[in-house]
Amino acid sequence: MVGHRDYSFASAWHPDGCTFATGNQDKTCRVWDVRHLSSPTAILKNNLGATRSIRFSSDGQYMVVAEPADFVHVYSTKADYRKRQEIDFFGEISGVSLSPDDECIYIGIWDRTYASLLQYNRKHQYKYLDLGISC
Repeated sequence: MVGHRDYSFASAWHPDGCTFATGNQDKTCRVWDVRHLSSPTAILKNNLGATRSIRFSSDGQYMVVAEPADFVHVYSTKADYRKRQEIDFFGEISGVSLSPDDECIYIGIWDRTYASLLQYNRKHQYKYLDLGISC
């Protein structure tokens, strides 16, 4: 696979078993199809830093990407990653996770002043990407 320009920190498999994502110090997350590794199917740019954590929802409809600080991005896989919601807050991110039923996103914050675990719940009338994540 060719494309990233620095060290990679994260990867995740889509539930379909053919798609996976890689996160890199070059401030991109790239989505790949194992049947066509000559180029990524999507290149997603971060705001501040490297992609440090990637998770796909269990139903495969969403991909969550965390930067090292301040930003978590939720992408719609059904919209070919063109639709996204950005969660913007203050703090160093230690990782992200989704609940098994995809109802919640958990964001670990490691900061000497603001260490915490943030929980964002899904609003059913909107779903994740229609501004449906609430704190």
